[in-house]
Amino acid sequence: MARSRSTTLLILGASGDLTSRLLLPGIATLLREQPTRRLQVVGADLRELAADDWRDRVRTALGVSGAQGAAAKAVLASTRYVSADATDPESLRALLDSVECDRLVIYFALPPQVTELVCQTLERVGVPDGTILAIEKPFGDSLESARRLNALVTRIVPEERIFRIDHFLGLHTVLNLLGLRFANRLLEPVWDRDGIDRVEILYDETVTLEDRAGYYDRNGALRDMIQSHLLQIMALIAIEPIASVGERDLRDAIGQVLRAASVVDPVRHSRRARYTAGDIEGREVPDYVAEEGVDPALGTETLAEVQIEIANARWAGVPFILRSGKSLAGVRKRAIVHWKPPAHVPDGFSGRDSPDRFIIDFKPDGFELHLTTNGKGDPFALEPTVLRGELGGGQFLPYGEVLASILDSDPRLAVRGDAAEECWRIVEPVLEAWRADAVPMHEYRAGSRGPRGWRTN
Repeated sequence: MARSRSTTLLILGASGDLTSRLLLPGIATLLREQPTRRLQVVGADLRELAADDWRDRVRTALGVSGAQGAAAKAVLASTRYVSADATDPESLRALLDSVECDRLVIYFALPPQVTELVCQTLERVGVPDGTILAIEKPFGDSLESARRLNALVTRIVPEERIFRIDHFLGLHTVLNLLGLRFANRLLEPVWDRDGIDRVEILYDETVTLEDRAGYYDRNGALRDMIQSHLLQIMALIAIEPIASVGERDLRDAIGQVLRAASVVDPVRHSRRARYTAGDIEGREVPDYVAEEGVDPALGTETLAEVQIEIANARWAGVPFILRSGKSLAGVRKRAIVHWKPPAHVPDGFSGRDSPDRFIIDFKPDGFELHLTTNGKGDPFALEPTVLRGELGGGQFLPYGEVLASILDSDPRLAVRGDAAEECWRIVEPVLEAWRADAVPMHEYRAGSRGPRGWRTN
């Protein structure tokens, strides 16, 4: 896209937390690093919001992120907020008619049910030529709803102009994974079932609900993190060699992995837990069920783990363990590749002889290679040696990366429709087992490493 073209970013649900906390700061970092962009930001929502209040929100985001150039000033001068019901045909048509630009991006900062209603209305009123739809996860709330939503949005615009947002997949994170995998002669030959025992993908957080009970209590850790983010990371780790990092090659390869993936036994290969009262870094945390807005009857988990098997020649028999939870002792955002032990270690060596590991850290991006080497004092004693390296990071905040890809019409960071459906197919048997109480709900104290008996690394 030529930078001289003007784009209007129409944010539906603009009065919500997502816009203030993530979208507007993402815009600010984007404009700071790429000041030649021509962008207008229009916020819209049911809620009444004074023009000055909206402008203050935008000004605050631009100021905190240091975006003070001409592009940022132009955004602040032209931004506006409209109180409108986007599910009403007349209101939505008037809103779309009020936008004048070369191209329109409609960003759905809305719950899945509302997104579907708005898309039904968009199908009736139509959109300007070249419009892009950017839809926040979760994309639907089941396989059936994802299929229905896919069919709906592709009647509005073609697939290449649909961006299903996964901010976890910043462009640099994706390229770092692919670079480590395919550009290193040492890794690629052993990146399969013969060299790898198991793979863990972990996303442990210290944060609690943070006033998000309205969303989180109806979704939980499995839907919120594993169904979307961690399955996508798994697919990138497990993909077959690709001809290029172009959109089609990359997304075809991701889809191939997801189609082969499943939780073979949802009862044996899934675990769930919920935090109880504790403290995190000196801050007292109440029981999850005592948090404001939580409905105990929903039985929502705050920690989830599933074991995925990928049914192809490269990965047959290698478990991929995906885990994510809140209110834990520390932050861990990483993938851990556990190598198989060597077939034979010569007699005469002593000390630690443990399988080697390769750890890929996300945010900040880096890696650790844990190798067994001769001891520093006794050369016959084996011990682990850790080699560390940093990986390149992006210029922007995660949502800056997302917005840059949308504005540049680069769908590599977006989840394709078939991949969104496959992710729901993978987790739905687990959700069914949990609804039937076939898998017990464990408990762990807030600020701990998790329930007793759960393996942690």
